[in-house]
Amino acid sequence: MSFSPSSDPVADINFLREEINHALAQFIKDEERDLARIGSELDPVSQHLERFLLDSGKRLRPIFAYVGFLGAAKNPTPQMITAFASLELVHVCALIHDDVMDGSDTRRGAPAIHKSFENLHKSKNLTGSAKQFGISAAILLGDLALIWSDQMLHNAGLSDQQLINGLKIYDEMRVELMAGQYLDVYEQALATQSVERALKIARFKSGKYTIERPLHFGAAIAGSHPSLEKLYSDYGIPLGEAFQLRDDLLGVFGDPSETGKPAGDDLREGKRTVLMAIAMEKANASAKKLFTDLLGNPELTSDQIKDLQDEIVKSGAVDQVEEMIAQFTKESLLALTHSGLSPIGKNLLTAMASIATKRNT
Repeated sequence: MSFSPSSDPVADINFLREEINHALAQFIKDEERDLARIGSELDPVSQHLERFLLDSGKRLRPIFAYVGFLGAAKNPTPQMITAFASLELVHVCALIHDDVMDGSDTRRGAPAIHKSFENLHKSKNLTGSAKQFGISAAILLGDLALIWSDQMLHNAGLSDQQLINGLKIYDEMRVELMAGQYLDVYEQALATQSVERALKIARFKSGKYTIERPLHFGAAIAGSHPSLEKLYSDYGIPLGEAFQLRDDLLGVFGDPSETGKPAGDDLREGKRTVLMAIAMEKANASAKKLFTDLLGNPELTSDQIKDLQDEIVKSGAVDQVEEMIAQFTKESLLALTHSGLSPIGKNLLTAMASIATKRNT
């Protein structure tokens, strides 16, 4: 399979996304047959994972892996595309578990997996706690998605050397993701407000596994030179932080019809983000008391959310975070001036920087 770039990088990225979607759809169809052989009780598992995986998703991680490969001036085979697509299942695992840990009831405008299975328990009049059933099912479905990511990668048809090269990055990425998730949970329990600590969480929970490590994954499968991996880090780390900072803003100010999450969801969950750390640092005494009293209250009313949003804006935190996003993005794009990157890779990474940081979802 030969990738032929057009004059429109966004159209090329949409083409990459379609190829990844095709690989995911084929994989999930095969796995559903295996679950069906175990028993019809697993039909809801197949149905919900298929919906979660295929109904939506920006496919950023597989696309960055794909572009990381193209940046090494190589043309991918269908087997490599399947390997890139496996990263989406790592993301699915993270999202399902994240919703459980955060107590988020919605995802992409629909009930989160744990709520879906809680509702299933109720609709079938099963015994025991519907809530606990939903949480247990979601943990297992997240684990299954992580196992499927292994299966998809191992059975993609890569050469032994390509698989060995890719696995090192793949394992590092998953360790960093889980470490970042724990840091996020721990920071909420500490209830501190530190820009430095929040940036560290942003880097490991989201930034590295969204951009830097997928780029390294694609480069490793291509058998690239270490200098290209350094370029990808110089590009990926600041862009990953800009990506998460945009997420922080959307978690407080995002339009529910676009984000698929209730307005101010991060405020209800008490997320210790860079945005909130800056707001707390800059706020006056009355605003700080408001943040302390309300942040993390799952029963926040729409009026209380509006009050918090207003104080965050008045503190200047939103403007400062926007400036940080612009600065991180600029730093990221500067990395693309280095030699060693193919013209296709440079064009696509330039377009991806905009997609990652100027989004509404």
